[in-house]
Amino acid sequence: MVMGLAEEPVVIRHTGDPLMPADAVELAKDLDEEWSASDGRLTRIYTFSNFAEALAFVNSVGELAEEVDHHPMISFTWGRVEIEIWTHSIGGLQRGDFVFAARVDKIYEHM
Repeated sequence: MVMGLAEEPVVIRHTGDPLMPADAVELAKDLDEEWSASDGRLTRIYTFSNFAEALAFVNSVGELAEEVDHHPMISFTWGRVEIEIWTHSIGGLQRGDFVFAARVDKIYEHM
């Protein structure tokens, strides 16, 4: 059985080079099509039926972020959450960012 990104550990390197654009495009194929990869960042907007659901999702993503020590940019309002992921220290994307994105999708699926 092939392990999906969401089942991999989130491993973040704090040194080195970001992924080459072609490698990022290839990894993005393993994410939900709602994710966009551009300018060295992954971005997705999630929708909810009310503020409380959006807040609960943000809190769950926050727990994941603390657990793996990788913190996305999160903005939310009534029924809408935007997540932006990249590795600040390398100024771009690495495999761990895609794993983190897949884990965020898994949280969303279980909301």
